[in-house]
Amino acid sequence: MTAAAERLHVAQPSMSQQIRGLERELGVSLFARTPTGLVPTVVGRAFLREAEAAVNAARRARETARAGADELVGELVVSVQMGFGTRQLPAALGALRRRFPRLEVTVFEEPSSAELERLCRRGVLDLALMAACKRSPADAHHLGDEEFVAVLGAGHPLLAADRVEPRELAGEPWVRFDRDSALDGVLLDVLRDNELPPTTVARVSQTATAVRWAADGLGVTLVPASAVPDGYEHLVRPVSPAVYQPVIAVLRQRPGPAETALLELLGQQTWSDAAQSSAPVV
Repeated sequence: MTAAAERLHVAQPSMSQQIRGLERELGVSLFARTPTGLVPTVVGRAFLREAEAAVNAARRARETARAGADELVGELVVSVQMGFGTRQLPAALGALRRRFPRLEVTVFEEPSSAELERLCRRGVLDLALMAACKRSPADAHHLGDEEFVAVLGAGHPLLAADRVEPRELAGEPWVRFDRDSALDGVLLDVLRDNELPPTTVARVSQTATAVRWAADGLGVTLVPASAVPDGYEHLVRPVSPAVYQPVIAVLRQRPGPAETALLELLGQQTWSDAAQSSAPVV
C-alpha cells in the first residue's frame, strides 16, 4: 500500500479510502487483509486484468484519434531489459520526440527477463527491448545483438591484451547483479561454461555502478558494451569466445503510430550483429 501511494503521489490514507470506496461500489472484496499486508483476491486479480485492458484501450483510442496531421498526443510506455540499448534508445527517443513533441514517453529498466515477459503478456507495455520472447514473430523484431564485455580495474595486467578469455580471470572476485536479473544470468552462464566459481564481492542493481566499482578495483564484471559509461572504455575488453545476446523489440498487439515510429527509429540505430560472427550467442 505504501509503495502504491508513493507511485501515485497520494497519501496512504487516501489510497486506502479509494480502494475501500471501489470495493463498496463493486460489492466485492478486491483484497484480503492479512497481518503482512494486502493480498489480491481471485476476484481482485480478475478485476485487475479487465481494468488494465480498459485503461489501455481508452488510452490507445485517444492516441489513434489524435494521430492525424503529424501530431501525436498521448503516452508511450517502454520497458528495457537492464543494460540493453543504453546508447541506441536515447537517440531513437530523441528523434521520436522531435517528430511528435507532444508525445509523453515513460521508460523504465527491468532487471528480470521473466517479469518483462509477464508485462508483455499482460499488455501493459507498448514496446519492450529484451533478449528472448515467446510472442509470435509478428510481434517480435530482431534489431541486432548486444556484445558483453569484461570491465577490469585500472592497472589490471589483462588490459595489455586485446581480448580476455574468462579462464584468465580465475580467482578474480566478481561484481554481480541482482539474483533474478538477466545480466546475472549471462554472467553465471559464462562462469559455468568456463568452470569458474561465482566468487561474489558485491551485488549491484545498475550497470553503471558495476562498471565504476570494477574500475576502482573492487572486482571484475561483465556488462553489455553499450552500457559502459563514457570515460571507462579504456578499462573494457571483449571476451573470447565472444558473448552476445539478441536484442528483440516486442510491440503490443495492434500497435499504434507511436510504437511503429519508435520501432522504425530503433531499426536505424547501429547494433552489433552476431550473425556475422562465428561466436556463440548466449
